[in-house]
Amino acid sequence: MSKILIAVADSVFPDLAPTERVFSKLGATVQLARAPTLDAILEVARKADGLMVTFAQLNAELIQGLERCRAIGRFGIGVDNIDLDAATKAGIQVCFVPDYCLDEVSDHAMTLLVALARKIPYSNSLVQGNRWEGKAVAPIYRLRGRTIGLIGLGKIPQTLIPKAQAFGLNVMAYDPFVEKDIATVLNVEMVDFEYLLEHSDYVSIHAPLTPDTRHMFNADAFKRMKAGALLINTARGPLVDEAALAVALDKGQLAGAALDVLSNEPPSTDFVLLNRENVILTPHTAYYSEDALLDLQTKAAEDVANVLSGKEPRYPVNKLS
Repeated sequence: MSKILIAVADSVFPDLAPTERVFSKLGATVQLARAPTLDAILEVARKADGLMVTFAQLNAELIQGLERCRAIGRFGIGVDNIDLDAATKAGIQVCFVPDYCLDEVSDHAMTLLVALARKIPYSNSLVQGNRWEGKAVAPIYRLRGRTIGLIGLGKIPQTLIPKAQAFGLNVMAYDPFVEKDIATVLNVEMVDFEYLLEHSDYVSIHAPLTPDTRHMFNADAFKRMKAGALLINTARGPLVDEAALAVALDKGQLAGAALDVLSNEPPSTDFVLLNRENVILTPHTAYYSEDALLDLQTKAAEDVANVLSGKEPRYPVNKLS
């Protein structure tokens, strides 16, 4: 029997030691592609038994070029960079890590909300520029008693809810796929999308990116939001029409926005949301902590190892016949 080969399409990690430790139990070799391109990935993955991926695009052409692959493991939660139909047709099990970075992203979202509502980055920039001007940051409003609307009620927003409630926020959510019992247990009001937009002081996005959700926050959505509302996005950049968001901010319809994810990362130097006092941008780091990276590599690799060992994966994405 030939030795098991695990290809890695791309990596954001300092090293792949946690992944290698998991696959060493199978006697497998782990090989990283020299670049996240179709040709470079196929150089290492064409004869591979398993393929790990972070952000590289695994389209139908690439997947059809995998001759031995039985499992694809996504280092993360979203799988919009993997052609699931092509993988399923090829008999390849796709796995992900849905319980990864729950604390990190929910902490980041809550921190962005508080920083934006309290105007902390702007206040800091004033003082750093030798301007001790408290009046310049007015108005600021109390958080307690206000309402945060969650777009999506998966594991991350569920982790965010008690943190928001600890600040005295009322919580409502829009998620057409969630069980109503979950909302009851969490003391969350389930509402439709339009109602949430119209009644939330803060809106935090936690939805997956699909053809239906792309630009769900567009000009029409911003017009429906409460005047002076704040928008937080730690999910996927293309969920927000950034040009329309800039217009809404310019018109004063929204008071501010905090984005950890953008449609194009990194943004161009003329990106429409740069250099604004009421916008916070972080470089797609909501997921990050040293603890989370260790968990992520380990859990993603373990599921691919399970498939290659003939076991059921913990977190399958697609269903194979």
